[in-house]
Amino acid sequence: MPDGLEGGLRHDRILITGTDTNVGKTWVTCALARALRESGHHVVAIKPVESGRPGDPGDEEDGVLLARATRQTAPRHALVRLAEPLAPMLAQGGELDFDDLVLACERYADGAQLTLYEGTGGLLSPITWEWNAVDLARSLGCRMLIVGTDRLGAINHTLLTLSAIEFAGLETAGVVLTAPETADRSTGSNADAISRLAGIDRVVVAPRTLDPTAASHSLAPVVRWITPGTSPATH
Repeated sequence: MPDGLEGGLRHDRILITGTDTNVGKTWVTCALARALRESGHHVVAIKPVESGRPGDPGDEEDGVLLARATRQTAPRHALVRLAEPLAPMLAQGGELDFDDLVLACERYADGAQLTLYEGTGGLLSPITWEWNAVDLARSLGCRMLIVGTDRLGAINHTLLTLSAIEFAGLETAGVVLTAPETADRSTGSNADAISRLAGIDRVVVAPRTLDPTAASHSLAPVVRWITPGTSPATH
């Protein structure tokens, strides 16, 4: 793995990470990919590692959903698929080659205006015994988009994730809070609190709607955050 950001941060690469598991990373990545595509950008969305996927790729796998959202020809599913629903180094049964994973992530990004990488679990969820999503982002030069859920605990989890990103010398492109299945008393107030406590204004709340058009429209602010000065692709 590269020691650091020799090439600097690349504004055409975003790694979507979560404050926890099951916070809506795939929903956000798909909606963002569609929004970027509909605005005329050539976008590729990649799931580097996906656990709990025995057998052949299925229609509801994260990597498959990402490819469908962008209409890309490759990759059509996660780069590494693991049968057991465990952290990759536990599910693998053998060591996953991190350098090979980085090279594959680079190869599929070639030619894209923007590349979205959807992480596995949270920011510090391990990919191997040595490397995690922070290391993957550093190796690829990604900015980070944080996804959490608008419920009790969101403030603490998001601030911890922001701190870890800053400590790693990476850049946060923004924060998306998805609507929880069941609202609690904090729902609706977490975004403003995070913005004030962290001193950032790039926090948006998105409904977990099944309507793809509404989902894409809800992430219009995120499109503006990650595409400053980027013109749509010409054909």
